[in-house]
Amino acid sequence: MSDFQKSMYELIVETSTNLPHDVRRQIERAKQKENAGTTAALSLATITKNIGMADEHVLPICQDTGMLTFEIKVPVGANQIKMKRDIHEAVKQATKDGKLRPNSVDSLTGENSGDNIGEGTPIIHFEQWEKDEIDARLIMKGGGCENKNIQYSLPAEIEGLGRAGRDLDGIRKCILHSVYQAQGQGCSAGFIGVGIGGDRISSYALAKEQLFRETDDVNPNEKLADLEAYILDKANTLGIGTMGFGGEATLLGCKIGAGNRLPASFFVSVAYNCWAFRRLGVKLDPKTGAISEWLYKNGEKVTFPEDEVAATAEEGANETREVVLEAPITEEQIRELRVGDVAVINGMMHTGRDAIHHHLMENEAPIDLNGQVIYHCGPVMLKDSDGQWHVKAAGPTTSIREEPYQGDIMKKFGIRAVIGKGGMGPKTLKALEEHGGVYLNAIGGAAQYYADCIKGVEGVDLMEFGIPEAMWHLRVEGFRAIVTMDSHGNSLHKDVQLSSLERLAKHKEKVY
Repeated sequence: MSDFQKSMYELIVETSTNLPHDVRRQIERAKQKENAGTTAALSLATITKNIGMADEHVLPICQDTGMLTFEIKVPVGANQIKMKRDIHEAVKQATKDGKLRPNSVDSLTGENSGDNIGEGTPIIHFEQWEKDEIDARLIMKGGGCENKNIQYSLPAEIEGLGRAGRDLDGIRKCILHSVYQAQGQGCSAGFIGVGIGGDRISSYALAKEQLFRETDDVNPNEKLADLEAYILDKANTLGIGTMGFGGEATLLGCKIGAGNRLPASFFVSVAYNCWAFRRLGVKLDPKTGAISEWLYKNGEKVTFPEDEVAATAEEGANETREVVLEAPITEEQIRELRVGDVAVINGMMHTGRDAIHHHLMENEAPIDLNGQVIYHCGPVMLKDSDGQWHVKAAGPTTSIREEPYQGDIMKKFGIRAVIGKGGMGPKTLKALEEHGGVYLNAIGGAAQYYADCIKGVEGVDLMEFGIPEAMWHLRVEGFRAIVTMDSHGNSLHKDVQLSSLERLAKHKEKVY
């Protein structure tokens, strides 16, 4: 198959940069639900602008291009060994071209392979079928939403909902809780795939398999079709909203599958996916490997107005206060900020993810961080022929992973502001109050929107940790993020979690 490798490269690039039509339609419906002028509406406007930018420039929608999972159906006799080699080469090329971030890390040494190839990565599943064509599908599931996957073993006591038994009502409680526990950390509004039954492994696999279904299909099992509709309706009453800021749109899709199980086991597994639902597929000629048809592109392709962010911000101008910050930032400036304010960052900021935070606990920083801004971000970077680095995608990563370190590091180095997504916990909130710091929530997945705010790369340190985990020194202009944790003990994330738990408890009574 002379064209198979080329076709796989095209599938990778298109999946990374162009959301499927069914997902776009769901995001458009979410926008129609949201109240004008709110933070949630502004977040959705930012998301839709980002979708258009990624599409136009053929660059990653989200900087976390995730774990690549290929599901490929082939005719009997297809050379799967050769096809796997071709997929690996296509992945390497896409990484080299900046369409993928190097995400394959050795679990024992922490070393990044640099090309997305390693033991177990990418994931490739082959299945033979009797058709004389190849069906190849790809999903890119980022770490933020992957970390919000959850598995329940019934019977169980479910937070807010009480006892869940081994029946349809117990399943209902598990699924509703799975949406609640994700909050904004999985880049809501999201999609979920649910697997009922099996063993621990096959149950999760079945859940992920549901994400390959069209968002507007109808489950052939009437009971599951009814449950899908119920979950989609009730999840959107929890008030979690886009990015966990509160709002009307929390869940955009729910697909459920069921398999047989052992008498002693009853698993309900949920695969959570962010709004940046990157999933596409192609049908291929079995002789040449050339693309004959694109999947998930049926119906009209929804596009979004370019000036929508500015228009939405103007609608909410009376409800929000904008404050311009430029490092070095003083404690006095930080103390003036309150939850709900919009911070506009100019000047320098510095990226720092898991490896950097772990390193800084026991080592000195490579630069003076007093009064500086740390950005929880693992960007997609490319170096030009002159040796200059350029940012190709740069949205925020989930901040809660840094909870064990963040407060201590801010105090140790005098850091005044941290930018990320999904919020942080009580230890960081206490440190912000004691030290005089602030947490700013950027819009998860909006990698092109924020990359456009980065006007230059001033340097990089600790490259031994790999491109995503290195400390990049970035010069930015007009970088907007929302104050969601301030220096006065206030946390929007804590408030939304408490209010959504109260709403979740309203669904405690038996339904099925």
